[in-house]
Amino acid sequence: MKKSIILAEKPSVGRDLARVLGCFRREKGCIEGPRHIVTWAMGHLVELAEPASYSPAYKRWTLASLPMLPSPMRLQVIPRTREQFALIASLLKRPDVSELIIATDAGREGELVARWIMKEAGWTGPVRRLWISSQTDKAVEDGFSSLKDGREYENLYRAAECRAEADWIVGMNVTRALTCRHDTPLSAGRVQTPTLAIIAAREEEIETFSGAWYWTLRGDFSGIRGSWKGSDGSGRFSTEEEAARTAEEVRGREVRVVSLEKTRKRESSPLAYDLTELQRDANIRLEFSAKKTLDVLQVLYERHKLVTYPRTDSRCISSDIVATLPARLLALKDTPYGKHAVEVLRLNKPLDSRFVNDLKVTDHHAVIPTD
Repeated sequence: MKKSIILAEKPSVGRDLARVLGCFRREKGCIEGPRHIVTWAMGHLVELAEPASYSPAYKRWTLASLPMLPSPMRLQVIPRTREQFALIASLLKRPDVSELIIATDAGREGELVARWIMKEAGWTGPVRRLWISSQTDKAVEDGFSSLKDGREYENLYRAAECRAEADWIVGMNVTRALTCRHDTPLSAGRVQTPTLAIIAAREEEIETFSGAWYWTLRGDFSGIRGSWKGSDGSGRFSTEEEAARTAEEVRGREVRVVSLEKTRKRESSPLAYDLTELQRDANIRLEFSAKKTLDVLQVLYERHKLVTYPRTDSRCISSDIVATLPARLLALKDTPYGKHAVEVLRLNKPLDSRFVNDLKVTDHHAVIPTD
């Protein structure tokens, strides 16, 4: 019987997939079943080659050897995980293997992990893609019942590869240029350097900020409180003496209401969380760093299977998720949010079109609870 190789990104995810698919024969680096062989990448197993592999001139850090612009760029197996790569390469050569199913993280980086392994191992056979947003057993079963053609994700792979090559070109060249120019180890990167520049500029603003004291006046008019404003619309005094003098001038004076304005405002409900918004709120409310928030989310996603895919940039859900929301709300009934979930189910109100928007969902919908 022909078998499918399933390539996961991490051993923990691989073990979960194997359990759902009925694969129980454990080998070193893989788990085999009647129809599937589940293995894993342990993160990246393949990376872009080091400069020295292109030319002996790149072994020494000199300004004369810059810029380094190899074409085409080569790949190399990461030494510390070479054994796992060799295992995957050997599995792909087995005569009973008919296809490869990519089951790495459903995102740009996960696609790159798998495609570079395939490229370096020389796989040219059929490829299908498991694309799921949660790790529950039902989500895994549904995902395997509707596997996608791997060719649909070629552009995602190309985008990831382009980003990786840009990181290499900027990082390798600018790091060497700075280090050689200033004769001290300095680091630069496509993302690192502009981010550091933003932080440095903001820090300089804080350091050079020059504050100034000002005074304001508040009045109590038979239970109605109001703020004093001058003819120019400003309510600030630059000196305490000026504020006190104005206070004495108006003290005890009669007040006349000349206009009353009422405005009815409508406040929209907040959208669901994407990763960035969740990191921002977790920092404000829980004092979590961005990394800690992501780490906690990753555990909730992979190990406990309580939330959907965390690395999303969308705050909306797609229309196909709407039918699953009652089950997700019912799953919250025994939590501190249970009474609110039950109330939402009871009201059965139509969903805001701001929240359900297929056009604003790219790789993944917003982070929401699973069922």
